[in-house]
Amino acid sequence: MCGAKSKSLAFTGLLLNCLEMIFSANTGFSVSLYDVTSQSISLRWPKFSGASSYRVTATAVNTVGHSLLAHFSDVTLKATLTSLIPNTVYAIQAEAIDKNGIILAETQIMQSTAPDIPVIDQAYSKLSNSITVEWRAVPGATSYMLTAQDGDSFIETVVKNSPGTVTGLKPATLYRITIRSINSGGKSQPSPFRKAKTVLAAPILSVSSLSCDSIALSWKAVYMAAGFSVSLMRSDGLGRMLRENTTNTSLIFTNLDPGTLYTIKAYAWNANGMPGDDFTYNQRTSPNAPADVKVAFNSGALRVSWMPTEGALTYTVTASSGLLKLKCNTSSSSCMVPSLQCSSEYYVSVTAYNDAGSSKPTDAVSLKTIPCAPVNISIEEDELGHLLVSWSSVSFGHYYVVFVKSDDGLEVHCNTSYTQCHFQSDCGFTYFISVFAYNKAGQSPLGDVFNYTTAPCCPSDFRAVFVSSDTVRVTWAPVRGADLYETRAAAWSTVVLCNDTAPACTLSALQCNTRYRITVHSFSEARGSNTSCAPKHVATAPCSPEIKNVSKEGLSVISVQWQSNNEDATYVVTARGEAGLWHCTSTGSSCTLTDLPCGSAFSVSAIARSPAGQSLPSYSVPLEMGACCPSGVKLYRLSNNGIRVFWRASDETMNYSTDLHGSKGNFTCTPSAGRSHCDITEIPCGDVYTVVVAPLTDKGPKLTFCPKKIYSVTCSGSSVGMVIYRGKSNAEHI
Repeated sequence: MCGAKSKSLAFTGLLLNCLEMIFSANTGFSVSLYDVTSQSISLRWPKFSGASSYRVTATAVNTVGHSLLAHFSDVTLKATLTSLIPNTVYAIQAEAIDKNGIILAETQIMQSTAPDIPVIDQAYSKLSNSITVEWRAVPGATSYMLTAQDGDSFIETVVKNSPGTVTGLKPATLYRITIRSINSGGKSQPSPFRKAKTVLAAPILSVSSLSCDSIALSWKAVYMAAGFSVSLMRSDGLGRMLRENTTNTSLIFTNLDPGTLYTIKAYAWNANGMPGDDFTYNQRTSPNAPADVKVAFNSGALRVSWMPTEGALTYTVTASSGLLKLKCNTSSSSCMVPSLQCSSEYYVSVTAYNDAGSSKPTDAVSLKTIPCAPVNISIEEDELGHLLVSWSSVSFGHYYVVFVKSDDGLEVHCNTSYTQCHFQSDCGFTYFISVFAYNKAGQSPLGDVFNYTTAPCCPSDFRAVFVSSDTVRVTWAPVRGADLYETRAAAWSTVVLCNDTAPACTLSALQCNTRYRITVHSFSEARGSNTSCAPKHVATAPCSPEIKNVSKEGLSVISVQWQSNNEDATYVVTARGEAGLWHCTSTGSSCTLTDLPCGSAFSVSAIARSPAGQSLPSYSVPLEMGACCPSGVKLYRLSNNGIRVFWRASDETMNYSTDLHGSKGNFTCTPSAGRSHCDITEIPCGDVYTVVVAPLTDKGPKLTFCPKKIYSVTCSGSSVGMVIYRGKSNAEHI
């Protein structure tokens, strides 16, 4: 515990920095503050067990001999110490005492009183929402609280020093104004009040510039106002000030400078003539219309220029054509209006703008735009080698120029006041055609670019070469403009076609021995066919002969017959085999092939030849020569009246037949395949025999053209004796 009388001056400074310090023994007894004024401190404490009374002592720390002692019964738990010195630190000690006067517990706090009560010197209003208060400073006060009360409502404001202003008040309203001083200990009691009334509210102006030389003002009525004062002058200070007093709520200033910024002030006064808040507003008069407007057509857009006008911030160019209006906004003194319609007449005006409004539009200037691109363009070849280009006339078009450029880069043009032009053209070219209209404003926009492709050129000097009797190959030099070629061969009602992108075509399945009219047409996707191409006449080769019969006329002779169906044709028959080729020629319908070898197989065909060419071969006819006869034929005697015929075979796989013819009988034997002898038993002796050995075939009777040998067979008793060769027979074949 530390008593108030033992505190030093240095410790007093530390205590002043604290709003409240509480010292308490370990008894659980404490005291707290709940209000402080300039001359009073209010305390409260909890009930302490066993205490029958409480004693409170307040001692001024820096003032000698000034203390206050108060006793309270055990039912009193709070107290207010009064008659204290303002702005003074007190050591306050509270004690709990039993019925025997013994102190049960004690506690001590340090607390400063609030500063002294200030006194208002004056309170006045300069603005409709505030009152300003002036007072003399109070020692020890760190700030002040101003209070403005209007009936039950009040507004408080804390300020550092005098003067102070209470804001947020209502205009033209009477307020009771009080002030309190404040330090770390608390607030003083309110000062005696002063009455003050807020001034009138300022009129809120609505301002506009009706024209380039006038400004109109209007405002709502102001509460408690008896009249209004409005002044106006140039913001740059030039010229004189204009002032008007009025009881109305509107006013117009005239004869002002166009496009000029003016400063306007207005306030209301009450019945006593006291002015209220003023309202300041800056307003510019609307500008004059621009002067010296010039229009020109530039690259399809309208360029408009003018002299700048005073006070104008922006300009709007309006180009009108019927119901169509085009606008261009700018802050400079020129503007480009794009997207003008061609073949139109526009009326152009310029309007100046600033924040006040707009000027009157300038007098309209007329301008005719460039003509539209010509339409309904048609291109035709009115005759071979000439193009006719025509189109519809265009409004405001004075003359026309047609440009024709071929796909090889060459360009020509036509200048005319009419609506058509003639141009020379060549086959196989694509021409790109554009038509422009012109007037004083310039050239029309580019319209559609048309292309026209002339028919492809005709192939010339084409050649026809026969590949076979029914096939001809036609070739020619490529021609300009052709995407496809059609080769046509016509004879009577028959037409053969061949289509190809190459400059050659092969026509097949032509009729033989026929005269054809051959034409080569060129085609293009753009223009179709050139039908003026000249034809050539070509005769086809003879027709193939048809072999009707092949007959054997002798051992090595064949006769061939065919059907002749060509004019002026020579026929060649050919036998083709492993042994070689044999030919015969005839202008008729048959010929003979000779010296054909035995045992050979042939394919026989025929062709026809004429100045037009050679036919295809006829169908081949197979021919086998009936086989070769064996050689070395001999007879040998066998026992028991038998004869063996022996020979050398020309083909080991061939079957042979042996015939013996005599006056006493005829004998035949056929050995098995691969055998080269044959035995005949019981042959009569004493006779002369003609012996023939011939090969056998599966396709007909045995051959009879083999050589015959003659043998004499003698008798030896009743049996065969000698067999004697007598030579070859000169007799006819049997």
